[in-house]
Amino acid sequence: MPDMLLQKRLAAQIKKTGLNNVKFNPEYIDEISEALTRKDIKRLIKDGKIEIEHRKGISNGRLKERKEKKRKRGERRKHGSRKGKAGARQGKKELWVSKIRKIRKYLKWLRDNNVIDKKAYRLAYRRAKGNAFKSLNDVKTFLNQLGYKVE
Repeated sequence: MPDMLLQKRLAAQIKKTGLNNVKFNPEYIDEISEALTRKDIKRLIKDGKIEIEHRKGISNGRLKERKEKKRKRGERRKHGSRKGKAGARQGKKELWVSKIRKIRKYLKWLRDNNVIDKKAYRLAYRRAKGNAFKSLNDVKTFLNQLGYKVE
């Protein structure tokens, strides 16, 4: 069998694929070896004498199933599946922003519904800004100690 690297290379370039995906029909080897131009190669591809195998893809079925489990039920997120520190999984700033928004929203609700007065609101708000509270529960404990009935 003649060495037909030129024909193989041209066919691969024309069809934008790799050399390994180009297959020659053994019945037309002589005709293929005589083809030296791109025009000749294109004609042979069109006639089916040079075949281009399509790229084999990878199924995304398992990936979609995994993502759905993570999204829906929080599965596959426990200790054995974690890589990286807690700070790599969720940054310090994101934690702070979510915490402070929750606390401020709660304090505003308490003030607007007359559960606490302006003075207690201001005090708790400034403490929240200074990172005195670990969580919303911590805020509730603080306000209860001040004498306000907060659940």
